[in-house]
Amino acid sequence: MAYTCNLGTGQQVYLENQGVQTVVTLVSSSAGQQQQASNGFSTGSWTAPPSLYRTPNGFVIQIDSERGQYFVQLQSGGAMSMMSAQPSLNNAQSLQVQQASSASFSGSSSQPMQPMQPMEPMKPMEPMKPMEPMKPMKMGDMEMQTNPMQMKMGNMEMKMGDSSSDRSQQSGRHFCSQCGAAVKPDDRFCANCGHHLN
Repeated sequence: MAYTCNLGTGQQVYLENQGVQTVVTLVSSSAGQQQQASNGFSTGSWTAPPSLYRTPNGFVIQIDSERGQYFVQLQSGGAMSMMSAQPSLNNAQSLQVQQASSASFSGSSSQPMQPMQPMEPMKPMEPMKPMEPMKPMKMGDMEMQTNPMQMKMGNMEMKMGDSSSDRSQQSGRHFCSQCGAAVKPDDRFCANCGHHLN
C-alpha cells in the first residue's frame, strides 16, 4: 500500500511498504524542473497507515509496524534519516496522509508512455556499380593512363607493369640517369649531357 502527502512549497512525499522495507520518496517541483530523492528503511510490515508531522526541524514520519514504532526525519534539503529515539511531537502539526496507488508512486501525474511502433525493415541497398576504367589524361604534351601505368611527355615515355615486353624494354636503357634524355640501348654516353652510361 502507498500513501502520499503534500508538504507545501512544491514538495510531496510518497511512502510505500515493500515487504519489510519502507520506501520514502521526496519529490520537489519548481518551474520546469522536478527532482526526486528516495531512501529505503528496514521497518518490517506496517500495521497501520503512516503518520506525518511538521516540526521546527523539518518533517517526521511515524511508521507503526510489526517490529514496533519507527520515526524517519525529512529535512528541507531532502536529507532523510532514521531517528534513534522517539521525538517529542507535542507542538508538531499533523499533516493529512492520503492513500495513493503504487502506479502514481513515481510522483509524476503524466500519462503512461505509449508502446513504440515496430520499426519498418530497412530496404536492401543496391549493389555498387563497378568503377569505369580511367580514361587517359592529357595535359599539353603530357599523356597519362593507368592500365597499364604509362606516361608520355614529348619524346619521353615511362611504363610500369610486369608484362614481358615492359621488362625487356626496361632492361635496355631508354633514358639518361643524369638528365633524363632519351638514349639508345647501345649508346655509351648521353648525347644530351655527355654522362657516361653504365
